[in-house]
Amino acid sequence: MMARFFSLLWVVFGVLLFTFLFIHLLPGDPVMVMLGESASSAEQSVLRLQLGLDLPIWQQFTHYLWRILQGDWGQSLFSHTSVAQLLAMRWWATAQLALLALCIGASVGLPLGVWAALGYQRWPDHLASIFSLSISAMPHFCLGPLMMLLFALKLGWLPVSGMDYPSSIVLPALTLGFGLAAILTRMTRASLLEVLHEDFVRTARAKGLPERQVIIRHALRAACLPVVTILGLQMGSLLAGAVITETVFAWDGIGRLLVESIEKRDYPVTQACVMVIALSYVLINFLTELLYQQVDPRLRRRFNRGAVSGGAA
Repeated sequence: MMARFFSLLWVVFGVLLFTFLFIHLLPGDPVMVMLGESASSAEQSVLRLQLGLDLPIWQQFTHYLWRILQGDWGQSLFSHTSVAQLLAMRWWATAQLALLALCIGASVGLPLGVWAALGYQRWPDHLASIFSLSISAMPHFCLGPLMMLLFALKLGWLPVSGMDYPSSIVLPALTLGFGLAAILTRMTRASLLEVLHEDFVRTARAKGLPERQVIIRHALRAACLPVVTILGLQMGSLLAGAVITETVFAWDGIGRLLVESIEKRDYPVTQACVMVIALSYVLINFLTELLYQQVDPRLRRRFNRGAVSGGAA
């Protein structure tokens, strides 16, 4: 467990280093953006000195890392607002959107995948395949505007964008949720079809167990490991911030904040957003591994044997 924890720390450090170098090597100067092209060289030098951009890049990274370890995320170069305060305001909006999208994706994708597997090569399977392939082939920047046209402009049921009303979250959540549902449908269908031909399923049926009990208690539990993987990865992606969806629907979350900070060359905000993305992926993947051990007893026994052997060594 400790070895896994330290490996995750190295991943976070690598992400911080790569992001810092990548941002600073991109063309564009935040000083020029803040002062404008008409600013004199003396004004530019003074501002660059105040921001610490005159130091070598390795010293800038060292100072940035030391501030992060102290819990100081810095301030925005433009709004002069605490980065931690900006993230706190935006993170909850992204978390709400991600959780609702996950509920929509799971409630649609899992039953549809089971339905397709049980109706293999019949009309339920064909309908589920058409749905999953159609949604998967349509990127969010196309699906989102189409939903705007239908539900907001044509039918007038929902707001077009923004966060002014509680119902404003429905369209972006549906956009993300349908994309997740398409992936879950295909994964659940493929995994359950593979499990239905295993010996333990045939044995359960031979014992005279009801078909519902065979599917839910035996086949579906064995088939859910790949589904857990997809859920973990997609939840990490959703929490990290659906950049395109939040931008299309003007949803003030982490994704939109990241886009705005990149456009302005706001280094502290961009680095903090990427750090939140990295931590989200790392934490969700770690929790997914723990969930594996609860779903599959074989992994739990393997983990326990590794912990015992590691302690004995």
